[in-house]
Amino acid sequence: MRYSVQRALFEITPEIEEFARLCEENNAIDKELYKKYQVKRGLRDENGKGVLAGLTNISDVCAKEIVNGEEVPCAGRLYYRGYNIRDLVQGFLEEEHFGFEEIAYLLLFGELPNKAQLDTFYNTLVERRTLPPNFVRDVIMKAPSRDMMNSLSRSILNMYSYDAKADDISIPNVLRQCLNLISQFPMLMVYGYHAYNYRRGDDLFIYAPSPELSTAENILMMLREDRKYTRLEAKILDMALVLHMDHGGGNNSTFTTHVVTSSGTDTYSTIAAAMASLKGPKHGGANVKVTQMFEDMKATLTDWEDRDAVRQYLYDLLDKKVFDKMGLIYGMGHAIYSISDPRADIFKKFVKELAAEKGYEKEYALYEMVEHMAPEVIGEKRRIYKGVNANVDFYSGLVYSMLDLPPALYTPIFAAARIVGWSAHRLEELKNADKIIRPAYRPLAPYREYVKIEDR
Repeated sequence: MRYSVQRALFEITPEIEEFARLCEENNAIDKELYKKYQVKRGLRDENGKGVLAGLTNISDVCAKEIVNGEEVPCAGRLYYRGYNIRDLVQGFLEEEHFGFEEIAYLLLFGELPNKAQLDTFYNTLVERRTLPPNFVRDVIMKAPSRDMMNSLSRSILNMYSYDAKADDISIPNVLRQCLNLISQFPMLMVYGYHAYNYRRGDDLFIYAPSPELSTAENILMMLREDRKYTRLEAKILDMALVLHMDHGGGNNSTFTTHVVTSSGTDTYSTIAAAMASLKGPKHGGANVKVTQMFEDMKATLTDWEDRDAVRQYLYDLLDKKVFDKMGLIYGMGHAIYSISDPRADIFKKFVKELAAEKGYEKEYALYEMVEHMAPEVIGEKRRIYKGVNANVDFYSGLVYSMLDLPPALYTPIFAAARIVGWSAHRLEELKNADKIIRPAYRPLAPYREYVKIEDR
C-alpha cells in the first residue's frame, strides 16, 4: 500500500499519460483563430505594443519616440517616478552611499527623500529586520525546498498566521505589511538557503542582520560564513537591487500584483502570487538560464575566442540542438526594448570592472562576443518585428557568479528588489481601483447536450 501511494504521488503513471493525451488533444487551439478574432496574445499586438490595461505614476519604460510624427525605436529609458534611472544611479554612486533604501523611498512615496526623511525611513526598515518568535525553527527549517522561490513564497504565506490584522487592506496597514516584508525578505531568502543546505549535510550558520549595514551589505554578510565582503561587491549588489526594483506596471509579476490586489485579498497572498510569476524562466528565472547556457557553451567549445565556433553554437541553440533544446538564446531580446536595455547598459560598465578584480576577463570577453553576435544570428534565423538586444538578465547572472552568489539565489535576489515595486503598485491599486481586473476570453467550444453515462 505504501509503495502504491508513493507511486501515485510522484510518478507519471500510464493512467496519467492517457489523461495528459486527452488534455493536449482537447485543449489545442488553432493559432490562426487568434488572428481571426484579433486576440492580443500576451496582451500585446503583432508589433509588440502592449494593450493599455491601467495607469501608473510609479515607473515608465520607454523604447520609442516620435520623430516627424512617427514612432521610431530609440535607446531604452527607464524612469522611476519621473527620474531617469541613469541619473538616479549616478547620483548615489557620486555621493558614495548605497541606493536601495533611497530609491525604495522614492518608489513607495513618490519623492526623493531629504537627509532627515531618509534617516527616518532607514531606521523604520532596520527596526523591522526581525522575524516572529521561533519562525526560523517552525517555518524555515521545516521541509526546506530545493527551490528558494517556493521556500520564500511559503514563508511569506506563513506570515499571515502571525499577523492579527492580516486581512485589513487599509493603506496604513498594507504599508506596514509591505515595509515588514521588504525588511524581512533578505533574512527569509538567506535563511531558507542555509536551511536547505543544512538538510543536505552542510554546517548551519544563521546571522542576524546588522543595523549599521545596508540591505546589500546585510545580504552578503548573512550569506557568507566568514561575513566578509568587499566595498565593490556590496556596491554592485546594491546597484543590481536598484535596477531590478521596478519595471512599469505591465511586466508579468507586477501585473499579477495589480490583478490579485483588485480582488481584495490580503498582502501576503498578493506577494506570494507575484513570487510565483517571477519564478518563471521567461521572467525572473531568466538570469539562471543565461548562466546555465553559458556554462554549457564553455563546456562545448574548445576555444572561447573562436568566433566561428561561437556563432555555430548560437545557430545550434536556435535550431534546438544544444543546451535545453528550447530554441532560445537566453538574455537576448525584450518585450519592450528594441535597441538597448538601460539596465544592461548600466550593469555592463561595472561588470568589466568586477571581472578585472575577480579574474573573469575571459568569461567577460565571451559574454561580450555573444552580445554583439546574437542579434545578427537571430535576425538570420527568425522573423522579428523589432530589434534584439541584451537585456538585464544577460549580465546579471555573470555579476552574481562573480559575487560568488549561489545560482539558487539569483531569482530571489531579483525578488528582494522587485518586492519594493510590487508594494508600490499594490498601494497604488488599492488607492485608485474599484473594480476587479477581469479580461475577456472568447469561447470556441460548441454547445452540446448532456449524454447519460450508459449511452456514451
